[in-house]
Amino acid sequence: MKRNSGLQKRWLRNTLSILFAIVLLCVIALSIMVAAYYYSSMEAGMEAKARTSTSFFDNYVRQSYNEYYQSCAKFAQSFDSKDQMELQFVNTNNRIVASSYGVYSGMAGVTSDIREAIETKAIASYTGTNPATGERIMAVSSPLIYTNGEVIGVLRYVTSLRRADRQIMLFSLCAALVGLIVLLVVYVSGRYFVKSILVPVQELTATAKRISAGSYGVQIPRKSDDEIGELTDTINEMSEKISRAEKMQSEFVSSVSHELRTPLTNIRSYAETIRDAGDELPRELENSFLDIVINESDRMTHIVQDLLTLSRLDSGRSEMNMARFDFGAAIDSVLRSIELEARRHGHELTHDYHDLPMIMGDRGRIEQVMLNVLGNAVRYTPDGGHIRVTAGTVGERVWMEVADDGIGIPKADRSRIFERFYRVDKARSRESGGTGLGLSIATEIVQRHNGTLSLVDREGPGTTVRLELPIRQSEVGGAQEGGNG
Repeated sequence: MKRNSGLQKRWLRNTLSILFAIVLLCVIALSIMVAAYYYSSMEAGMEAKARTSTSFFDNYVRQSYNEYYQSCAKFAQSFDSKDQMELQFVNTNNRIVASSYGVYSGMAGVTSDIREAIETKAIASYTGTNPATGERIMAVSSPLIYTNGEVIGVLRYVTSLRRADRQIMLFSLCAALVGLIVLLVVYVSGRYFVKSILVPVQELTATAKRISAGSYGVQIPRKSDDEIGELTDTINEMSEKISRAEKMQSEFVSSVSHELRTPLTNIRSYAETIRDAGDELPRELENSFLDIVINESDRMTHIVQDLLTLSRLDSGRSEMNMARFDFGAAIDSVLRSIELEARRHGHELTHDYHDLPMIMGDRGRIEQVMLNVLGNAVRYTPDGGHIRVTAGTVGERVWMEVADDGIGIPKADRSRIFERFYRVDKARSRESGGTGLGLSIATEIVQRHNGTLSLVDREGPGTTVRLELPIRQSEVGGAQEGGNG
């Protein structure tokens, strides 16, 4: 009974939350539209009044300045809408020379309508706060132009928005009341809706609890083809994935521990040897031991850096710097970087590609992948080998292949070559400074670009690795940090 009540409450809470949001948005939208219509009507009426008054007052503008100011006072005194709005005559110094509230000379509130009317010689309006009183007002200013074309001031209508705001608030409250009535009706009717789906949900809940307790292999029989059936399949798939993830996590922790333990053991052993030998250890041998300590420290640093890179890629905290770049130019750059090392090993490095397109991606990350693949080919091919780089396009994708004539990768290892910490020849990998993470990082980067990194089946010795990327990207992200194995 408690489960039924819980599900019912959740459904009602979610439904009512959505409806409340919709009702709230509707009330806000209606209030905004009513306010906009109300204010625009007020503004239009005030502008029409300003045009009429300005047209009437044009006769007085032709008088002398003294007569003009007297006419302003008389016109203001005859104004018959003092209870609704104020009529002001404001000179170019922002001083009120006459007002329907009384003849006085004071400063007007500095609002944009006065300045705009003087500068543009056209009617201007303002809706906002009165700088002098803090009250919300609407003001319309019409320029008064002397016979010589000079603007000598503005005729300005000002009204308080207090009454209008009250009316708009009253409308909003009425709309909100209607919305609450709708929510009440939904709540009363919705209480009886969810009971028909509670029984299969209870079965799923019981099975999910068993999974959470550690029974990851448990499966739920599918009894329907509706959404509940889809949920059953999802839970079954989740159970399998959790089981695989737990196994992978255990293997990963074990691999990390092993990879870090080996250099730490070596560092400690050689450091203790140097310490215990004191001055009896030959200088050359001591330097050799120190070189080993430094190399092992560097290897640990590379492992940690690659682990951080993988962590950021896995968590999605690394974003790709996506931009269009020349795919062929990227290959050229990587070949120049690896050429010296290839010569040192006596390798023949050849390439065959032309007219490669511009693609969308993180050039730095893609070059990191290329360098990792090429670097592996250079390091793990016996000296004096041949490494060939080819590239081209197929449909809406570009590809690059790196082929070597080394000993190749055994069939038993080919399916695991992209796994973390997996090495075909562990001794040679460590000697070369590899961490066993380079291809894993490369795979993550390529997948973030909606591409693939794979081994190509081929006859004879050697290995061919194929990188394939889309020319255009839809929605991808990427990282800032890098690491090679």
